[in-house]
Amino acid sequence: MLELEQALQHIVTRIPPPVWETMPIAQAHGRFVGETILARVDLPGFDSSAMDGYAVRADDVRGARADAPVRLRLAGQVPAGEMFAGCLSPATCIRVFTGSPLPMGADAVVMQEDTRVEAGAPEEVVFLDSAKPWEHVRLRGEDVKAGAGLVQPGDRLTAGRLGLLAAAGTSTASVARRPVVALLGTGDELVDSATPGALRPGQIFESNRTLLAGWIERAGAIARPGGLVPDSLEATRAALEQALAESDAVITTGGVSVGSRDFVKQAFQDVGGTTEFWRVAIKPGKPFVFGRCGTKLLFGLPGNPVSAAVTFLLLVRPALWKFQGATDLHPETGSCLLAEPIVNSGDRRHFVRVRLNGKGEARLSGVQASHRLRSLAEADGLVDVPAGRTLEEGSVVPVIRFAD
Repeated sequence: MLELEQALQHIVTRIPPPVWETMPIAQAHGRFVGETILARVDLPGFDSSAMDGYAVRADDVRGARADAPVRLRLAGQVPAGEMFAGCLSPATCIRVFTGSPLPMGADAVVMQEDTRVEAGAPEEVVFLDSAKPWEHVRLRGEDVKAGAGLVQPGDRLTAGRLGLLAAAGTSTASVARRPVVALLGTGDELVDSATPGALRPGQIFESNRTLLAGWIERAGAIARPGGLVPDSLEATRAALEQALAESDAVITTGGVSVGSRDFVKQAFQDVGGTTEFWRVAIKPGKPFVFGRCGTKLLFGLPGNPVSAAVTFLLLVRPALWKFQGATDLHPETGSCLLAEPIVNSGDRRHFVRVRLNGKGEARLSGVQASHRLRSLAEADGLVDVPAGRTLEEGSVVPVIRFAD
């Protein structure tokens, strides 16, 4: 039985290299980039006003205040997108707006609120406050210099990064192809929730494919939920063979333990796959299978919904990021203050579900049994409780966020 870190390291070293494709950045949100992208232009591209107001020479308004105003002649205006022809002369000012190019000769902007224009003298502006050199001026290149690196290989293209790329003149990017992930649920007791009519005694509605599909998509991959597989070696073998042919990786739920009707491991071997390890020293989620069939991967998750969710978040999600060339495989984490003690009297690390409030305080989201879906639905993340330990109330501990 492997420790969690050993299992994850084993998995990520077996992920095939990404396949790259070039696409418009407008379609690349959430994708992982495969190249360093440099800025084509300075940001800002010219000295510009940070305020609506008046461009001035700072010396001309030195000492200006409400009880001793300074008057300057209005020499014109510069709307955003236009340039002022000529150079600002001493004792004059130019009306500017946020984003207006700074006229030649000006070295400061006085915001409109610190000025007034008196009736009968529209050609003159009264300044009620002074300005320091370059006050309220956005200097060329102060954000990004042309040629600077904007994103690096393995970075995820967030909305903010895409906005930066667009502003710096980038229209396309080389990104990793999204891996296709097939989802299979196994078990005679399972019924698709879309099936009309009542459940027969002993049947349950299957939820794992729905639970995992959203997280697969959020991880950047493409979820392909397949059918429900009955508990037989022949049916499991056929379902795996088809799923492997149509995807980069297959996730199964259920059928990976040691029961007489758990067929995933045997069926995978029958179709040419190799099981590389089975069982991980965590709770919930010990019966987890990882295997390879050529370049295709198998992630055999437990059937209990919470166990499936925890093993996906800790072991499968980083693998999907690695498929796409990500360099940071760590989950989104934060800190929380425990509002109650959390006890782990077992011999495995326990990833407990917690709910966070607006103050960053965490409480158990409910009963921690691996079949309790409500406590998963009410949770915001997981807290890692070491074996045989108690995390005391008031402790500040990391929390792995679900980030739905």
